[in-house]
Amino acid sequence: MPRTIVFICFLILSLSLRAQTWEVGGNVGAAGYMGDLNPNNPLQFSGPALGVFGARNFDGYWSLKLKYTFGIIADADKNSSDPQFRARNLSFRTTLNEGALLGEFNFFKYVPEVGQNKFTPFIYLGFGAVGYNPQALYQGRYYDLRPLKTEGESKPYSSLAFSIPYGAGIKYNFAGKWNFIADIGYRNPNTDYLDDVAGVYPNKNKPGSPLAQALSDRSGELTGVYIGTPGTQRGDGRTHDTYMFINLGISFTFISSKCYY
Repeated sequence: MPRTIVFICFLILSLSLRAQTWEVGGNVGAAGYMGDLNPNNPLQFSGPALGVFGARNFDGYWSLKLKYTFGIIADADKNSSDPQFRARNLSFRTTLNEGALLGEFNFFKYVPEVGQNKFTPFIYLGFGAVGYNPQALYQGRYYDLRPLKTEGESKPYSSLAFSIPYGAGIKYNFAGKWNFIADIGYRNPNTDYLDDVAGVYPNKNKPGSPLAQALSDRSGELTGVYIGTPGTQRGDGRTHDTYMFINLGISFTFISSKCYY
């Protein structure tokens, strides 16, 4: 009888290594951006990021994760080393609310608590949607830029964009079913307006609010000379902005098959 129980336990334990498992967790980190105010630095992080997620681990290699991330990105031309950027003098702050469905692949077979590998590198790829709201600080107050149509748009651009998140990281099983996760990931949304800068300077002679006109060309705030000639390029000409997250997190894994003896 004891041998039978041991055999059954061994069989269930073997199956548990292939069993589907649930995982929940959260992370903190930083958010960054590349675009018209930062065209070159892919590691420029400018604000905090917070996230929560739930995942379905199908085996030791593959999982599907549903994740929500809140982040803040920001930049200002006055901080640039480029004199043309400093003369332009634009700035922004944007809140990001992202929901994403991510497929993950572990390079080593990874099953917390019962697996042989305590850590694994991983990569991910998925589909995401992000709500964003650019603002600018003007005369001591933040203003929403989208409704102001600072580039003379016929209607405000969308506040929602879609993207393909991708990235890489490492997982470490530090205690029981508890995991430490570190990762970095990038997104290229289908918008160039994360920073409210995409096209050209508007025609200042057209009807519009004084606030919109003031925030469309801010160069004169520094020099008294406004360089935003209507129709000339306001941004860098690229079609999409990029945002990124770097995260440190903890998760707990619920293994669906267990054996007690």
